[in-house]
Amino acid sequence: MTIFWSDIQLEHCEASFIQAGQTKTSPESVARANRITNTLRNRGRTLEQPSDFGLEPILAVHDKAYISFLQSAYQRWTKVFGSEKKLMPNVHPHMPYDSKPESIVGQLGWFTADMACEITEGTWRAAYSSAQAAVNAAQQTLADGKTHYALCRPPGHHAFSNKAMGFCYLNNSAIAAQVLRSKFSRVAIIDVDVHHGNGTQEIFYQRSDVFTLSTHSHPKKFYPFFSGYPTEIGENEGEGYNLNVTYEFGCDEGPFLEAIKIGLEAITYYGPEAVVIALGLDASEQDPHGEHHVKQAAFKKMGVLLKKLEVPTVIVQEGGYNSDILGDLVADVLDALDA
Repeated sequence: MTIFWSDIQLEHCEASFIQAGQTKTSPESVARANRITNTLRNRGRTLEQPSDFGLEPILAVHDKAYISFLQSAYQRWTKVFGSEKKLMPNVHPHMPYDSKPESIVGQLGWFTADMACEITEGTWRAAYSSAQAAVNAAQQTLADGKTHYALCRPPGHHAFSNKAMGFCYLNNSAIAAQVLRSKFSRVAIIDVDVHHGNGTQEIFYQRSDVFTLSTHSHPKKFYPFFSGYPTEIGENEGEGYNLNVTYEFGCDEGPFLEAIKIGLEAITYYGPEAVVIALGLDASEQDPHGEHHVKQAAFKKMGVLLKKLEVPTVIVQEGGYNSDILGDLVADVLDALDA
């Protein structure tokens, strides 16, 4: 297994988000990334610098105007407001509009879906490098048919084709799946994060060539609240190719693993030629953000279940926040999938 990571991904830092009426420091932090990289190295893994495949694989998934916004937003904002004020919107569209506003303040609302995706000076470079890690892992899997891991930070599964959301700017899992489609006619994405992979769902919702599965805490009580319901099955050509399997808020490993088993049955029926595992670990009982009670041993069991698919696999890091065991959770899953 090759692991792709770049220190450029640390340049997105000191971001804030709004939670329950309070401005808080984002748990998607540099310390989180350092915890994972240090543990992987201590457990004998080598981290490889990703090559730069340019914008083409990103634009295969994301809207060009959105990418241009991400590239220029910080410079445009600071030219008007300076660097002390946070790049956060004061209004989001509440109905469809035909054209985006010209103001950087208005465009922040246009191109973001919530108050958990502040743009800092290093956000674009970090997100771009994170996406390149995903592209590299997918290209390596295309080349040898084996399992490879992209340590993506910032994560991506809440990013829509044209909006940032939930600490996510570029949808790394979707980008990896699209790269795999250059060779494989049927690809599946298996998202095991405690939060619904709503951006990934949106990107592939009307397609049948990429089956999207998300197992997550039921959105009636948990973020992102407005998507991730079992009734969402895809539209048009994609009808029947999107599956959401939920468990109750605050559950332990029983419902968590059962949801994955149910999802894997559907994936097996679909018959993918390759898969992307969107690896979220925030259901852990020690996670400071996930509010669930899954013990460490369950994540290795999850890895064993996922390995049974026995197809070329790309692992893309999604959630999982800084705790004493975070790095070991990642390493345990990789060990199970690399056995």
